[in-house]
Amino acid sequence: MPAGQPHAHEPDGGGASHRRPQSPPSLPAEVVPAFAPPESEDEESWVWSQIKAEARRDADAEPALASFLYATVLSHPSLPRSISFHLANKLCSSTLLSTLLYDLFLASFTAHPSLRAAVVADLLAARSRDPACVGFSQCLLNFKGFLAIQAHRVSHVLWAQQRRPLALALQSRVADVFAVDIHPAAVVGKGILLDHATGVVIGETAVVGDNVSILHHVTLGGTGKAVGDRHPKIGDGVLIGAGATILGNVKIGAGAKIGAGSVVLIDVPARNTAVGNPARLIGRKNGEVEKDEDMPGESMDHTSFIRQWSDYTI
Repeated sequence: MPAGQPHAHEPDGGGASHRRPQSPPSLPAEVVPAFAPPESEDEESWVWSQIKAEARRDADAEPALASFLYATVLSHPSLPRSISFHLANKLCSSTLLSTLLYDLFLASFTAHPSLRAAVVADLLAARSRDPACVGFSQCLLNFKGFLAIQAHRVSHVLWAQQRRPLALALQSRVADVFAVDIHPAAVVGKGILLDHATGVVIGETAVVGDNVSILHHVTLGGTGKAVGDRHPKIGDGVLIGAGATILGNVKIGAGAKIGAGSVVLIDVPARNTAVGNPARLIGRKNGEVEKDEDMPGESMDHTSFIRQWSDYTI
């Protein structure tokens, strides 16, 4: 059966509560708005309807993409089928067939509603946090960080099912295609943004909480040949800047911020900022405390620590 051919069983909706993206100040009439659906609507259904509307708009505006958009989005009855088809065609090879991968992805998304909820949360995260993301369909089709995370979620399910050779084969294909290397055993929450994503490495015993934002060339790694629990634990709402390296079984507290290019080897308390190589904590001036609602992983604020550290600006 060709990849993407409808099956008899349709997965149920898997929407989850999530901080919803804010409406942009103004949009042309033909652009699908990014504001949240009514509270009574199911998030998965709403996001899928937005994706289809965007795909129809783009197919009409750019005929060169019409066939691609129809095959990848418009011909499918649900978000799990669309993303399963797209991932299968992205990750297939001469020996790892797209039909096999499609069935594998769809079976996982169908059997595990939490995976579908995480897909939706990740789409909402990209749309609300990344100013370069102009639509849900753009994220679904083109953002390799988003796609790599969804493939990892399936490889994590396979790892838990003791199908470890297949999980590792999928990890290898994701690394080859998307330049993102996440061990199948790593635990990754929902509402994750891998911004740009190139060069992200997440080790076997790493744990990443909810609503975390990670930029390109970030490593969550070990410190040597030690076995066992040896990788970082990242709390909810953490922001990790480009090129940061966090090594060892260290804890990064909720709402912490890791500056770009930093090398972190010790714990970082919640709502603190670590910068430098080796990283050091940046103290707040005059006892200032960040507002509870300003979670760096969601606000994407990379520079507030400068105001807390010093009055000097360039």
